[in-house]
Amino acid sequence: MSATADLLQELVRLPSVNPMGRAVAGPTFLETRIADFLDQYLRSLNVAVERQVVLPGRDNITATFTSPGAKRTLVFEAHQDTVPVDAMTIDPFGGEVRGGRLYGRGACDVKGGMASMLAAFARLARERPAGAANVVMACAVDEEHTFLGVQRLVRGLKADAAVVAEPTQLKIVHAHKGVVRWLLTTPGRSCHSSRPELGENAIYRMGRLLGPTQRYAEALRRGPGDALLGPPSLSVGRIEGGLSVNTVPDFCRIEIDRRLVPGEDPNAAANHFESHLRNEVGPDVPFTCEPPWLHCPALPDQRDTEVARQLHAAISTINGTCEFEAVPYGTDASTLAQAGIPSVVFGPGDIAQAHTADEWIELAQVERAAEILFQMACNFK
Repeated sequence: MSATADLLQELVRLPSVNPMGRAVAGPTFLETRIADFLDQYLRSLNVAVERQVVLPGRDNITATFTSPGAKRTLVFEAHQDTVPVDAMTIDPFGGEVRGGRLYGRGACDVKGGMASMLAAFARLARERPAGAANVVMACAVDEEHTFLGVQRLVRGLKADAAVVAEPTQLKIVHAHKGVVRWLLTTPGRSCHSSRPELGENAIYRMGRLLGPTQRYAEALRRGPGDALLGPPSLSVGRIEGGLSVNTVPDFCRIEIDRRLVPGEDPNAAANHFESHLRNEVGPDVPFTCEPPWLHCPALPDQRDTEVARQLHAAISTINGTCEFEAVPYGTDASTLAQAGIPSVVFGPGDIAQAHTADEWIELAQVERAAEILFQMACNFK
């Protein structure tokens, strides 16, 4: 295998599972191992490396290649974490190579993109091509759950542009939706289930809210939207309640996922939903909407930015053609853009393979992405 494929295999074999709200149990959780590896790997290139503590055991790693005479700085950003490995049908950390594909959790999302960026960055550090831009290699934590890594990263980060790794099939994602998530809880009063009339069933109360919530979601989907991204959306993704089947439940809780289009304020979106629900059900159904626990802004159209033009030129040179795409999912790019750093999303792999039971990536795309990113950095002047 090539050095880039070897690097990707090593990254996949380093578990970095985001607990995503679960209790941390066992050595596969958190980004500690991959952060230690990245720290050592990047220091071996004789570049300046910084470790940013975000949460216990969860550190951003940044490294800076300084090019003599460069006036512009480009960020390569990739997240370290992966989603959990439940129900995977392959060894999630095996890094098996078969038929030109490398298999494992994170191979596609997003260690393949990270390996491409690291390979391009290492080549810059070794070859030091004349006229190249300064490049910051940033590896952030917690993208898969609450985006805390990139929120820490942008504090004090100064750059002219950023490319964020996600599986885009070597296309340029120039716009995407944002997301805000919050909890809605109905209270109850517990008692023995043999005398349910003595209590207040929180699950029944939640049931009275689900119909209005569904109608609200349908109205959003039918309403006005963004020219590129379509309408916003709302979905209930989880529900829980009660302690046991023989106890009338004293609480019921749902998690709400609200997708944002450019121009929408996350808090305003949550507040609008709460006001609508209170108007629909009145005072008879008590409930609480907690403050949102996740904010990720939408990425407005970046097609006319210099970073999009330069990346388009590099892709066209290496790949022959280049396509732009707007997508419904969120990435770290929108937080970077909101901080004043024009950003696009790019990388090897297909989002359809992300988070799957047999996650894989084509190694040929990983190699091409590394070459594209190297050529872009050499010409970002």
